[in-house]
Parts: sequence; structure tokens; C-alpha cells
Amino acid sequence: MKHQAALLSSRRGFSLIEILVVIAIILVIAALAVPSFLRSKMRANEAAVVGALRSITTANETYQSNYSQGYAPNLASLAPPPVGTPTGPAAAGLVDPTLGGGTRNGYKFIYTAIDSDGNGQPEEYMVNANPVQVGSTGEKYFYVDNTNVIRESLTGPADKNSPPVPKQ
Repeated sequence: MKHQAALLSSRRGFSLIEILVVIAIILVIAALAVPSFLRSKMRANEAAVVGALRSITTANETYQSNYSQGYAPNLASLAPPPVGTPTGPAAAGLVDPTLGGGTRNGYKFIYTAIDSDGNGQPEEYMVNANPVQVGSTGEKYFYVDNTNVIRESLTGPADKNSPPVPKQ
């Protein structure tokens, strides 16, 4: 009986020190993993934005060819029409609705059509893709225009003088 009592009294829970050590180890592991995860997420967002800009350039070439009205007057014109409505120059259905709405993958897309001769048919366009929250949704800024060269910048909104995105 004494032996059983000794066994029962030797069984006890974890001490406060042991629990604190385990919590400290978990916090160290989390501190190492979270920044790596955020960097990976930003890189994925940036790669998706480059793909979206390629989609916009392709959609604009198709728009110009299909409607003979120059490039699209705005990003929404490249998006799908409301359900039950046929496609047309105001809603061509050439990009997905999220991209047509102007925000995707943590980036804000700013589309500008340029009608330099004033005939109502844009001869040029440019698109800036800027991170919604720099350092969280992305670090790079992107730009593309009717030359179809995607450009990037780390210091602020990219423009036609920014270096091209390296080939992947």
C-alpha cells in the first residue's frame, strides 16, 4: 500500500517552468515561420499580378480587334456583363469580374485609356498595379501599356521608364 501511495504522489502535472519553456519554444518557431510565410504570400501575389497584367494586355488586343473602337475605355469594359446580358463594348467578358473590378491578389489596378486625337477611340492605355498594403500584400509596383512590356519598381508606382520584369 505504501508503495502505491508513493507512486501516486510521484505522478503530477507539468511544472510552470516546463510549460513556460514549451511556450517559449513555440513562440520562437512561430517567429521564424511567419515572416517566411508572409514573404511567400507576397511573391505569390506578385506573380499573380504579372499574370493579370498579361491577361489585360491580351484582352485589350482582342477588344481592339473585335470592336474596332480602339482599346477599352476602362477596366470594367473588359469584364463580363451582368448575368443575362450579351457581351459588347461596355462589357466584353475578356477578363474575370474580380480583375475587372480593379482589385485582385492584394493589388489595386489603375487603368487609364489615352485618346490623344479625341475621336473617342483610345489609341493607347496604361495600367498600374500597386500593392494595397506595401510589405503585406506585395512589395513591387507594376506597370504595363500598349507596348505589352510589363515593368516593375520597388520605390513607388512603376511607369514606362521602370525596368522590365525579368523573364521567368
